Amino acid sequence: MDHPHIQTAEDLVNVVGSNDQRSIQTNKSSSRESSRYCWVCFATQEEDTEAEWVQPCRCRGTTKWVHQACLQRWVDEKQKGGNEGKVVCPQCQTEYIIVFPNMGIMVLLLDTVDSFIYKGCPFLAAGIVVGAIYWCAVTYGAITIMQVVGQKEAITVMENADPLVLLIGLPAIPIALVVGKMVRWEDAVLTFMRKYLVKVPLIKYVLPFRLDVRPPSSRTDADIPALSDPVSATRVLCGALLLPTIANIFGKLFFDSVKSNFHKTILGGLTFIAVKGCLKIYHKQQQYIRQCQRKILNYTESNISMYLHRRQE
Repeated sequence: MDHPHIQTAEDLVNVVGSNDQRSIQTNKSSSRESSRYCWVCFATQEEDTEAEWVQPCRCRGTTKWVHQACLQRWVDEKQKGGNEGKVVCPQCQTEYIIVFPNMGIMVLLLDTVDSFIYKGCPFLAAGIVVGAIYWCAVTYGAITIMQVVGQKEAITVMENADPLVLLIGLPAIPIALVVGKMVRWEDAVLTFMRKYLVKVPLIKYVLPFRLDVRPPSSRTDADIPALSDPVSATRVLCGALLLPTIANIFGKLFFDSVKSNFHKTILGGLTFIAVKGCLKIYHKQQQYIRQCQRKILNYTESNISMYLHRRQE
């Protein structure tokens, strides 16, 4: 059959040449597809004729084949020593089909037990930690009752009390102390004093600090940032748990004439809280005054020398 585009000998040569180029490209592509390259170690089939090859995913081309041994090492690295994690191809994201030989019922039973222990240990450890904290709270609650009402009275009260009440009430004591420690009543008192007591004429002669301090005209209260007073978990915990001991010490120091150990400890605790609160209010107000009266000086030699002299003192 004559080719419709062939009219001269030159056209015939061009057609034959194009067909030859297509056949060469086809042969090259087919040889490239048939040749095997390991994408892990980059070895070819000619370099290692005895190696076992596998096609584990939907990849084509140079990443189609891989050595069985190389892929096993790569899977071990991905599973990090285990044998249950899923592994996928990094190129096409196909999950590898990994099968294991049947090792018998004994091995299967041991694998099940090992997996159960591995998954259950975190919950068991969490339970042990929670149980230890609970019994520490129970012990602390019992010691606190002994400090507040006295040893003999505390033993009598706990012996006559219902066990369920003790199991719930004793660990509630440290929780209540921690929650009470987190209540910042000093801030509310200081805000009330700044808002209302500043209007009383004689109040400035009674308090050890001034309440009518205001920033300069160029600054307002909004320009002065609130002094940072972050909640420290360790400080709250230590202050709350040490409160019964401190209350007992204050009660013995200032209310030793009171016969009831319970009343003595309560009065000592209230005294300690009141004194500490007054000192905290005073400190916060002094910090506010210091912040209001802060200035930034000109960068002159006299101010520099004065600043360096104050730092050295």
